[in-house]
Amino acid sequence: MQISTSQLYDRSTSLMQKLSQKADSLQNQISSTVKFTAPSDDVVAYQRLAGLKQGKADDVAAGANVTLAQSLLQQSDTTLTAIQNGLQNAAELVLQANNDTLTDANRATIATQLTSVLDDLVSLANTRDARGQPLFGAATGDSAVTVATDGSVSFSGTGTPPAIPIGDGQEIAATDSAARVFGGIATASGTSDAFAIISKFAAALNAGGNVSAAAKEAGDGINAALTQVTSVQGSVGARAARLDMVSSQLTDTATNREIDRGALEDTDVTAALTELQKTMTILSATQASFTKLSQLSLFDYLR
Repeated sequence: MQISTSQLYDRSTSLMQKLSQKADSLQNQISSTVKFTAPSDDVVAYQRLAGLKQGKADDVAAGANVTLAQSLLQQSDTTLTAIQNGLQNAAELVLQANNDTLTDANRATIATQLTSVLDDLVSLANTRDARGQPLFGAATGDSAVTVATDGSVSFSGTGTPPAIPIGDGQEIAATDSAARVFGGIATASGTSDAFAIISKFAAALNAGGNVSAAAKEAGDGINAALTQVTSVQGSVGARAARLDMVSSQLTDTATNREIDRGALEDTDVTAALTELQKTMTILSATQASFTKLSQLSLFDYLR
């Protein structure tokens, strides 16, 4: 049998190079705790990792929107409670004014108090959110309501406030327009809004005389406004509960995604150390064998 010395060297050198490369790779995995750093190391795993990282980025954005929406709904809830208190105060003043023993001067004083309540309600309607935008703004307009020179109040914008995306094609209405909160209230004179109802009754008190009919209409209108604000606040609570569920789902998804990412990317240090030790043992044995073989003469090798 003919023996090729170059073939012996080539095979041995190739084997030792592969073992050295494997050892280097294992050492890098152990030191960096990452199994691979380039797509060529594991194409399938790298593609799956890319998908996981994109999913994480999408969920981070969705999570930020959820947090924003939760903040807006919390602010809405607090502000709606203050609005309810204002309307309740107005309702009490209407009852107080509907008393035959009061003089016109007494009623004028109550009218002033109602005007103060109206101012407070306008201020609450124009509350700014954390973004500096009107909390109860519509799709258009820089404020929720506007007060004219004659004291009349009107809604500044039109349309529904834009919803906030919260992931997977889902979105939520984090705010309500002032028209939704204060407007569309049925009264004996037709559809009105809370501002106009209070303003109209204050004007009737300032005019003097019997205000029984005006008080009944104002009282009914304010009670209807209270019911409407309570309904909006209930909707806010339901949307907040939905966001809590979405937030919990995002947290669970992030946890599961991190488990999947770790299984694909993170080095199992114990297993890698064991494999490195095994590789180094084989490499040392190969190097020792090659050294001995390379020292043999052809005669000794054939003997």
